Amino acid sequence: MFVLLLPAGKFNKKSKINSKLNIRNSKLQEMKIYTKTGDKGYTSLIGGTRVPKHHLRIESYGTVDELNSYIGLIRDQGIASHDQQVLKEIQDRLFTIGSSLASDPERSKMIIPDLHEADIELLEKEMDLMNEQLPELRHFILPGGNNAISFCHIARCVCRRAERLSVHLAEESTVDAKVNVYLNRLSDYLFTLARKIGNEQKVPENQWIPRV
Repeated sequence: MFVLLLPAGKFNKKSKINSKLNIRNSKLQEMKIYTKTGDKGYTSLIGGTRVPKHHLRIESYGTVDELNSYIGLIRDQGIASHDQQVLKEIQDRLFTIGSSLASDPERSKMIIPDLHEADIELLEKEMDLMNEQLPELRHFILPGGNNAISFCHIARCVCRRAERLSVHLAEESTVDAKVNVYLNRLSDYLFTLARKIGNEQKVPENQWIPRV
């Protein structure tokens, strides 16, 4: 569920932040887990537009939510603390992406958190640092090795699905171009993270050797 935040208006920076925090706290106090408004198979986008739950925009941000859950599962596998911190940052960015995808671009006047180029650059930087520690990749790698590695590959596949849905949505509606770039980089990051975890935990890579 992506619940945002506050209507656009003319505030100075300090009052905007205070208003956002007050509204957020108020919403959290008042929000009920069940609303019954979706019982007939429809839900609301940010902006109020009612759409069926199989709508492409719902599929898009729902898949990002699924991806975020798998990222949390990877964080819980006892991996390096630095990687846990980066994954926490990624989870935050995925909520930003979900909020963007959950908004009706024609009607929403809510202030939505921004995705920045620096968020994409962080993934690239992390991949470059990890690759410095890894042997050269000479084969395709089959998923598996241990739980942490396997969860990275599952998250990578879900990320690719989220990207495909978002690209499809971008052909029909407005999607921030940085969303698709971020998801594209993130799947590569998760692949690299799987290799790093295996290398650190001395798990041999499960190489695919084609039968010829």
